[in-house]
Formats: sequence, structure tokens, C-alpha cells
Amino acid sequence: MNCSSRLLSTLYIATSSGLAWTAVLEYLYGPMWAACLFAAAGIVPVIAVVRESVIGDQRRALAEWSARAAAPVPAPVGPDPDAAEDIVRAELDGACCERWWTSLGNDHDRTCRHHIRRSSSAA
Repeated sequence: MNCSSRLLSTLYIATSSGLAWTAVLEYLYGPMWAACLFAAAGIVPVIAVVRESVIGDQRRALAEWSARAAAPVPAPVGPDPDAAEDIVRAELDGACCERWWTSLGNDHDRTCRHHIRRSSSAA
């Protein structure tokens, strides 16, 4: 993780702790629905911390891969300006086809590897 990821993770943890404390207070003194709402909201920043760590792992793996690919050439100093583009490209390549994205998961392109034929009875 870099410095900004650590800072974001710290803010996420603090937010999650505050929401958890509010959920406890609502459970003790307030309506139950509010306690459940704050407990559910307290989970969202934890998911963001996990996402930050996954992005950091992907960046590290991408840096190692590019370093191995360009072993004879000395590595440039500083961050790779194309690292973000490579991460986005890898995520999009791992996703499904274009029609799936635009139809909210209902249709697939003919060349899509996730294409499942619909039965004729389900029309």
C-alpha cells in the first residue's frame, strides 16, 4: 500500500468504528431499525479497506510482472504512468462482453465465453 491508500484505509476504519459505536448506542437507546441500519452502514467502509488492499496487491503484481518482462533493461525510476490503465484493462478483460454490460447482465455477445443459451420455452 502506498501512503494515500494507508490514509484512506485509516479513514475507512475510523468511519466504520464510529458507525459501529452509533449502532451500539441505537441498539441500547433507540429504535432497532436504526441500529440495524448503522450496523449495515458500518460494513461498507470495511469493504472499501479490502478493495484498497486488493488494488495494492494488483499494482504490486503488475509491477513485478513488468519488471520481469523488462529484465534486461534497467527499470525506470518512479511509478509507472500506465499502471492504472493496465489494471483497468485487466479488470475489463476479466469481465463479460459489451452487450452484458449494456443490458445489465441480461444478454451476451455471440463470442462471449459466458454465453448461455436460453430455452425456447422461457419467452
